[in-house]
Amino acid sequence: MNTSLIRSGYDKIAIKYLKNRDGLKSAKYIYQLLKYLPKQSSVLDLGCGAGVPVDDILIKAGCDVVGIDISKEQIKLAQKNCPRGDYLVSDIANLKMNEYLVNAVVCFYTIFHLPRNEHKKLLTIMHSFLQKGGMLLITMGDREFEGEHKMHDTPMWSSQFGTVKNHKIICEVGFEILIDEMDNSGGERHQIILARKI
Repeated sequence: MNTSLIRSGYDKIAIKYLKNRDGLKSAKYIYQLLKYLPKQSSVLDLGCGAGVPVDDILIKAGCDVVGIDISKEQIKLAQKNCPRGDYLVSDIANLKMNEYLVNAVVCFYTIFHLPRNEHKKLLTIMHSFLQKGGMLLITMGDREFEGEHKMHDTPMWSSQFGTVKNHKIICEVGFEILIDEMDNSGGERHQIILARKI
């Protein structure tokens, strides 16, 4: 994994990424998640980016949101776009078991920036942040891939399994999958999984 490449890449494309972010139709999945959350839920957003269009919806719905991102430029935008959120620059690779206690974990377009052999470990850590019935909303890769590529004409690094393996890992760490579908918005392909801790 090339952490510095990922960090510098997202710092560089922060404004451009935000301008294009609405092309990835995340909002409908956030509204699905909200159906399962009690009022005033706490939500941890891993790889929060600029805070929209995920955290702003959650905050408007009455949720308390903590957002983490490796990019300081993304966090600056999130603090501006969602002043009621709590944001910090941090690498999700450094998360520890039981570090948070929340009603839901959201992780959009992020986990595949970690080596795929670490995905199960991170999902296990996410699982530890939730009580029974807690929710996970995550996007994962649509096919096997590992290596460098371009994102908004900027070098980036990703690592991912295919959809069948992703589904299996999430079940293995103790989640019940409620939605597993392919999203093709924005000219991209991502597996969207909504799951509940059992």
